[in-house]
Amino acid sequence: MRAPSEPATAPTAPRAPSTGAASAPPRTPPHPHLSASAPARRPVTDWRIRFGALSLIWGFSFLLIKVGTDAYAPFQVTFGRLLSGTAVLAVAMAVRRERLPRSARTWGHLGVAAFFLNALPFSLFAYAETTIPSTLAGICNATSPLWGMALSIVALSEDRPTRRRVAGLGLGFLGVLTVLGAWQGFSGLDPSGTAMALLASLSYPIGWIYVRRTLAGTGSSTLALTGSQLFVGTLQLAVVTPLFTSAPTAFPVLPTLAVVALGALGTGLAVLLQYGLVTEVGPTTAQMVTYFIPVIATAAGVALLGEELNWNTPAGALIVLAGAALTQSRAGSAATRPPRRPGRRRPDRAAAP
Repeated sequence: MRAPSEPATAPTAPRAPSTGAASAPPRTPPHPHLSASAPARRPVTDWRIRFGALSLIWGFSFLLIKVGTDAYAPFQVTFGRLLSGTAVLAVAMAVRRERLPRSARTWGHLGVAAFFLNALPFSLFAYAETTIPSTLAGICNATSPLWGMALSIVALSEDRPTRRRVAGLGLGFLGVLTVLGAWQGFSGLDPSGTAMALLASLSYPIGWIYVRRTLAGTGSSTLALTGSQLFVGTLQLAVVTPLFTSAPTAFPVLPTLAVVALGALGTGLAVLLQYGLVTEVGPTTAQMVTYFIPVIATAAGVALLGEELNWNTPAGALIVLAGAALTQSRAGSAATRPPRRPGRRRPDRAAAP
């Protein structure tokens, strides 16, 4: 889990989750404006290597969630994930000497963003994977661009639909029905778990729309805002988790390592990787990671967890990805499109798993 979608946290402007990788899309994996004063740094590693690493990290996030929920309650998995991710970004902020936002209003907006981009989708994916395979969760994360397209028609007046994008929306949801096996009455699938995974992917674009409208032009860098957002999300889970779970009596090695890796890699390091990719190669290229997440999640679930794979799952996933790609397309070339107004850059909609 954006999705991993981040995944949900991710930096500025690529269009597509979650969550998961990422959450990640997910999203996560996330604010629409880089600081104007942010210094450019020459990357040590080629961007293609970092792109592949980000795809693998967010793709494997769904497997890590599944392993973590074998020993811990879903809220505990989410809390551990956010805590580890926040620690990684705190170190990065200290190294780069980033300052935290000072405005109480900004912190209030960050609280809402943390709920929709981190606390809610991460928890929903964790609960979903107690009853559905990680492969299905990864594919559900890929629907985040479809939800974003549907919401943008209503919420973002400048994001007007075209025939191609509306066709992509319809094609994408046809793919969802194919994955779920609608013609056979969704037999073999847990409806509540599947619904939670789809709601998690819906949460990312809701959060992005809110971020776009409230956190533009705050004066803080993307890294500072993202680190602060994860910190607030960690506080939210620190309050909620004791109310619905009891303290664990044991800390099995493999599930514990899975939760730590999910946060440190799938939430913390993934944000830094995508932050650098957007800066170096631009949002259009960086957002393509979204289309690799369900492929990697499916391969990992089948190969390492022994999850069953019916023909309709990969077939439907390809249809979902094709529809998502159409919803992100633009008619005409960049030279023929009118320039956008300053301060209205499109947000990143990659759903960290």
